[in-house]
Amino acid sequence: MKYDFDEIVNRRGTYSVKWDGGEFLKKHGMTERYDEETIPLFTADMDLPVPQPVVDALHRTVDHRIYGYSVVPDEYYEAIQGWFKRRHDWDIRREEIVYCPGTVHAIFAAVRTFTEPGDGVIIQRPVYPPFTMAIEKNGRTVVNNALKQGEDGRYEIDFDDFEAKAKEPSTTMFILCNPHNPTGRIFRPEELKRLADICRANGVLIVADEIHGDLIRRNETFVPIAKVAEAGTPIVTCTAVNKTFNLAGLHCTNLVISDPELREKFTQALGHAPATPFAYSALIAAYNEGEEWLDQLKEYLDGTFEFALAFLRERMPKVKAVMPEGTYVLWMDFSGYGLSAEEVRDRVYHRANVLLQEGKQFGEEGAGFLRMCIPSPRPLIKEALERIAREFEDIR
Repeated sequence: MKYDFDEIVNRRGTYSVKWDGGEFLKKHGMTERYDEETIPLFTADMDLPVPQPVVDALHRTVDHRIYGYSVVPDEYYEAIQGWFKRRHDWDIRREEIVYCPGTVHAIFAAVRTFTEPGDGVIIQRPVYPPFTMAIEKNGRTVVNNALKQGEDGRYEIDFDDFEAKAKEPSTTMFILCNPHNPTGRIFRPEELKRLADICRANGVLIVADEIHGDLIRRNETFVPIAKVAEAGTPIVTCTAVNKTFNLAGLHCTNLVISDPELREKFTQALGHAPATPFAYSALIAAYNEGEEWLDQLKEYLDGTFEFALAFLRERMPKVKAVMPEGTYVLWMDFSGYGLSAEEVRDRVYHRANVLLQEGKQFGEEGAGFLRMCIPSPRPLIKEALERIAREFEDIR
């Protein structure tokens, strides 16, 4: 089946945070302007229809007309196992899979379960803001192993700093984001093995957020850290259909925890948290029948990134941005304009009326940056970039 990702689907009136959440966003300080002309590209969900087999599966679930308590079907586990074997050559045992209603929920629960108040948790800023929230709101301490940006715009790990911080007796956990949000880095197997070896040697548990692992550029390869780590390395891996297939509203994250004691401790702490029948049917259809859609989506996203980067080079050359290896976010450095963050925000959010995410939310390393989520119809991305470019034409 050929999918038309240029189709603009009206999401207003569907309870969408992006398209219906204007008052909520203003109340929480995300923006001062939000109206019918706003183009919201701040949050990581897609304005693109899901695979048709998923739609069909959800219709079958709806048409049953009874939505009672659900048991996890065998097909659910088999679909997960089959997907990761086919796409990533990763063998996962059924008993290693633990359902959780969302990745952020899982990370909060992991921090509570596997660390003690005051413990240090390593993260690599600029990084997804809920990592910091999960640490601080649980009374733990953020230990920042900041990524270093080279002249080419590519981010690298400071391994000496990482090892020094992992050796601190108070450091007990490392939250890895791979592919990395917002920088777009896919860490290579040798980098992952080095991180895993350091953590293993120092008794640091790895919680790996790998939910963007299917959303990678052509000619790129994603490798789960659990595949390259030495056997027995304590790792909790977060996987999800949410990002891959645009199913975030169904709250369906699956953790892979090979260590039986860690798995038992986590499931006991999580408590009774079953999925809905809609999540089960959607995941089974997505993983069993969604590969054709995903392959087309990846080509479309690559084309959108190529368009956006070419646009910036021509119309906004002071903005620095590179092709991300993975994810569907564009990390843009506006510091070349010599404007304050408030001035940049005013031109983008208020005058252009395009809602992005401010880089400072990802840590101080994000100052001067804006994050744009690009999995929307390309005409919408083009309109957003045109609006932004017009507001910076007076600065050469």
